[in-house]
Amino acid sequence: MLKLGVIFGGMSTEHDVSIASGTSVIQNLDKGKYEVYPIYIDQSGKWYEYTKKVNEIKRLAVGDKLDEITPISNVIEYLKQIDIAFPVLHGLYGEDGTIQGMLELLKIPYVGCRVLGSSICMDKVYTKMVFEKARIPQADFIYIKAFRTEKEIKYQYVNKQFEEQEVSISQIAKRIQETIHFPVFVKPSNSGSSVGVHKATNEKELEEALIDASLYDTKILLEEEIVGREVECAVLGNEKVEATCVGEVLSAEDFYTFEAKYQNAASRTVIPAEISKEKLEEIQALATKAFKAVDGKGLSRVDFFIRKSDNQVYINEINTMPGFTQISMYPKLWEASGLSYTKLLDQLIQLAY
Repeated sequence: MLKLGVIFGGMSTEHDVSIASGTSVIQNLDKGKYEVYPIYIDQSGKWYEYTKKVNEIKRLAVGDKLDEITPISNVIEYLKQIDIAFPVLHGLYGEDGTIQGMLELLKIPYVGCRVLGSSICMDKVYTKMVFEKARIPQADFIYIKAFRTEKEIKYQYVNKQFEEQEVSISQIAKRIQETIHFPVFVKPSNSGSSVGVHKATNEKELEEALIDASLYDTKILLEEEIVGREVECAVLGNEKVEATCVGEVLSAEDFYTFEAKYQNAASRTVIPAEISKEKLEEIQALATKAFKAVDGKGLSRVDFFIRKSDNQVYINEINTMPGFTQISMYPKLWEASGLSYTKLLDQLIQLAY
């Protein structure tokens, strides 16, 4: 029987979502095929065995805390006993290539994107640069660096040639008005689940958004607003890549914030989205192209906008370890495409290397 280590929790802002995803994966695994090793990482980076009987593990809700955990005294020796790792970790220190690099050093096969694909996709600025090179339509953007001191925050504008210039908030606002225009979305380059993301409609809101975003990363993305429908497509594979039908996100809030995703019951998804066959095929082709452009492996969820004014498709982002909770789009899209949650997990494990 294959020894499968399911790793969840982690040190990112998405720790609680990862607990929900990880326990959901464990609940839905075929226990006749795998000897499951549930592994929990707390927010300080300490590793634990989740000692609850595997057959009794049920999906925990976002915000639920774990009991029945025992510290792992030697993480490396513990990991060496498993055959394959399934890092169900979202955000930094899990989805950014760090744990992937650790597993490769230990020669442990694992589910999901490799080091390069994981690190590129975790960094929104560099993802956009790859998409730009691949000529995948996307919202225009401005790249800002923020440096916090005890007294102030200093900002640098980074142009497309990577030349840096120190700028004030007013200068950033002026550049926005001359190029991508207000409103803009302000995003930490390395974050997830819309944590630290704000919509700014003027200079005052821009400053507030930059201050908050700089708490999460020194690199900040200012992105043009695309008014339209939010749709998502799931992809699966290594060299041969398959794409699902498309689902639509109907957020209860102005945009799909962390609260809208996990705490507002009025937010919902529609699967399949009501779009034409031609638009479906366009999105599937772009999702596959984006996945290959970032050197994706295993799985990803690729998010798009369909602009209201002209029905044009723009890529938003690519998520290399999407949510696996009960409401998560990735498993729901595959289920709608004829692949059950348990069979999906089997395929992902088979793709591990």
